Formats: sequence, C-alpha cells, structure tokens
Amino acid sequence: MVVGAFPIAKLLYLGVRQMSKPVANRIKAGARRSEFFKNYVCLPPAQIYHWIEMRTKMRIMGFRGSTIKPLNEDAAAELGAELLGETIIFVIGGGCMLLEYSRQATNARHKEEEQNATITSLQTQLAEVTLTTETLDARLREMNRILLSYPVPTKK
Repeated sequence: MVVGAFPIAKLLYLGVRQMSKPVANRIKAGARRSEFFKNYVCLPPAQIYHWIEMRTKMRIMGFRGSTIKPLNEDAAAELGAELLGETIIFVIGGGCMLLEYSRQATNARHKEEEQNATITSLQTQLAEVTLTTETLDARLREMNRILLSYPVPTKK
C-alpha cells in the first residue's frame, strides 16, 4: 500500500502544481497592478531575498563588509510576485499532501478497527465453541458414568 501511495502522491502534487499555476499567475498579475499589494506584500520579501542571496554570494567570493544595493522597484516587484506565486503553489501542494496523508491515516485506522472487530468476533465465537465443547464433554462423562453403573449381563 505504501509503495503504491508514493507515485499517486507525486502525480497528485504535479496535478495540483499545474492547476495552481494559473491561480498563482492571476494573483501575481493582481499584485503587480495593485500599489498596496506591490509595496507591502511583494517588495519587502523580494528585497530580503535579494539581500540574503547577494550577501551569501559575496561571502562565498570572499568579499566581506561590502554594501548591497537594493533592487529597483520594478525588479523587486517582479521578484516578489514570483516568490508569491511559488509560495502559493508550494502551500497548495503541501496542503494536498497533508490531506492525502490524513486520508491514508484515516483509511489505515478504519482498516485496523475492522480487523480488531473481526478478531473480537472470532474470540467470542471461540469462547462459545469452547463452552459448548466443555458442556458436551461433561454430558459425555455423565453418560459414561450412567452406562458403567448398569450391571453387565452375563451369559449363562
């Protein structure tokens, strides 16, 4: 079951990613048009991302303490919109993966409950059969005792 679940999860993720791209593109387009969205949602993460990326590159190349110029507004808005789009796709895909995991866990729990119910039923039936066997065994012993109490006729 686990082996079959992994390719299904991959296909599900790829399907959701493909379906969420148009949604992300519409949100990105709206973000580019709206000044509020551009200034408060797109630009700050883009500038932070640019600063971290450039600082890391500078340290790798051996430059320490150099100042990093912020991106111009258009480039930052574009980068911020791309980051937003990728975040949306990632969140939707991650949500689908969590839902699939939850569904699989629920199915496994139901299967385990069914197995426990079957085991309980079989244990009850076994107890009933054991009781019936013991009752029949007691009756058989009683019949043997009664048969042995009769005198045996002798041949004359």
